[in-house]
Amino acid sequence: MSQPNLDTMSLAELQDLQKKIAVAIHTFEQRRIAEARAKLEATARELGVSLEDIMGGSAKGKTKGRSGPTGAPKFRHPENPALTWTGRGRRPTWFIEVVEAGISEESMKV
Repeated sequence: MSQPNLDTMSLAELQDLQKKIAVAIHTFEQRRIAEARAKLEATARELGVSLEDIMGGSAKGKTKGRSGPTGAPKFRHPENPALTWTGRGRRPTWFIEVVEAGISEESMKV
């Protein structure tokens, strides 16, 4: 794979590349998590239990101190609409990465 010559790129091209890298990193991390979950679920099935049984009720983990619905999403990832955030609590990693890549919070509002 050839590497781009960063010295000859304009600011807009560099920012675009930065956005694409942030999205690629996030997508890679999500894919790794999905692969790990699939392997764990397969191992649990071989043992005759579900991953939910092992994790104590939910394979995705328990929520702490939360009761009721979490609210409607207020922000959506610009390239992956499955990623949303209600605007409450800690900012998700994808949100921070996209903002650092130069995309405004306002442009991600739902």
